[in-house]
Amino acid sequence: MKVRRAMPARYGLFLLAALWLLVVLPLSAVAAPYAAYVMDARSGKVLHSRNADTRLHPASLTKMMTLYIAFQAVERGEISLDTKVKISRHAASEPPSKLGLKSGQRIAFRYLIRAAAVKSANDAATAIGEALEGSEAAFARRMNRTAKALGMSRTTFKNAHGLTESGHLSTARDMSILGRHVLYDYPEYYNLFSRRSTNAGVREVANTNRRLLGAYRGADGIKTGYTRAAGFNLVASAERGRERIIATVFGGTSTSARNARVAELLDMGFKRAPTRVALNKPRKPEYVPGGARKIVRVSGITRTSLRPRLRAGTQLAAAAIATPAAPPPAAAQASASGVLSSDIQMALVAAQEVPVEAETKPIQTIVASNSSFAAATLRPAMRPGSSTVLALAAETPPENEVVTRLSTSGGHQWGVNVGRYTSRYNAERALVTTALAEMTTLEGTLRKVVKKPTGFDANFLGMTRDSADLACRRLAARNISCLMVGPAS
Repeated sequence: MKVRRAMPARYGLFLLAALWLLVVLPLSAVAAPYAAYVMDARSGKVLHSRNADTRLHPASLTKMMTLYIAFQAVERGEISLDTKVKISRHAASEPPSKLGLKSGQRIAFRYLIRAAAVKSANDAATAIGEALEGSEAAFARRMNRTAKALGMSRTTFKNAHGLTESGHLSTARDMSILGRHVLYDYPEYYNLFSRRSTNAGVREVANTNRRLLGAYRGADGIKTGYTRAAGFNLVASAERGRERIIATVFGGTSTSARNARVAELLDMGFKRAPTRVALNKPRKPEYVPGGARKIVRVSGITRTSLRPRLRAGTQLAAAAIATPAAPPPAAAQASASGVLSSDIQMALVAAQEVPVEAETKPIQTIVASNSSFAAATLRPAMRPGSSTVLALAAETPPENEVVTRLSTSGGHQWGVNVGRYTSRYNAERALVTTALAEMTTLEGTLRKVVKKPTGFDANFLGMTRDSADLACRRLAARNISCLMVGPAS
């Protein structure tokens, strides 16, 4: 009798399970609103749009923004790929999909990036946000500032991973814009999204988008997402020949249905997009700091050296100042304030063969012209209360060219030190090498060697405190030692 009573109960459980799988789950997915957007990635032209501006749950498409900011932070020197990040209890407690990080564990930043991009790991995404901004809330504010700078006008982020949260919303159009920026702003990292699997430090992880990558010709990214509220989302990019299409779907009913729809949209895009289109990359936005920090522009002060205008009839193209003790590194002086032209590169080679003259002779300057190199004499002129004005007098007096440098006072009283050396020559060589390696933040600074009782300090001066701090972070990311030098140093 007990067996007979148990059988109906088992049948009831099987019936409930079948109803859940066949009715409840499909209906929950269908309830997610549908949206689609297709663009020609080369020009940004819209090829198809449906509900593209409806604010919906983005799910793990959110991680594209988390990764975009991670790439930005590495580029700015805020953190390096090898920096060991300590995992917080909050990050470790995030629900799946996850890498399985433990509270207190330390892992290289590069592995967090891989796990978030390939595995779509929520714990890794949260750890990225906390490592860069201290807390997930602060990181969400940075995400929103970045979204605004990218032109994502209908997006609001609340977290770094994309799990459903009130107010955490985006659109198919905005996510397509973000995907295009990831592709063109950081091409050196884009290959992450096409990896079928990757080493995430603690284990090998498989790509959540591997089915589309394997099934659709030319597909190479970008990001999947799923929550019950969002449905099955995907931003996909594919390239065939000279054409590249980005297609976005929100609210798919299943992985296979979503992939099939994205494939249809990509096919539509390739049919509608012209074969030959001029590449018009999106403008890469500048970093927008949060908090009370503001960018202050002071009249009459510049962070970069002004390039002199060429006078009609003269061949003067660029000048590089060479010190008596170290002709070769000083010949690269011109490279620190602009693009290193082919003429200046020739000057660098030629300068290595210039003999060092006696200290009593005038300082020589290597001048690069369109066809030849000429010598010029440096005549310093000093004005009380201002920085040195450097005047380059060419060999022919009527055709003199004057190169000036604006004052670096008025808040630009900071600098960075990149080491102490046993000789002036070594210090100057270190300054030139460092300037060439980090032209972005050191452009327009004043290179100065300061003699100390124990050696020669190699300094870059004429910076604001913020720019000096940024320069040191970027140099540290390149494994170059750096110390900030204050106004009283």
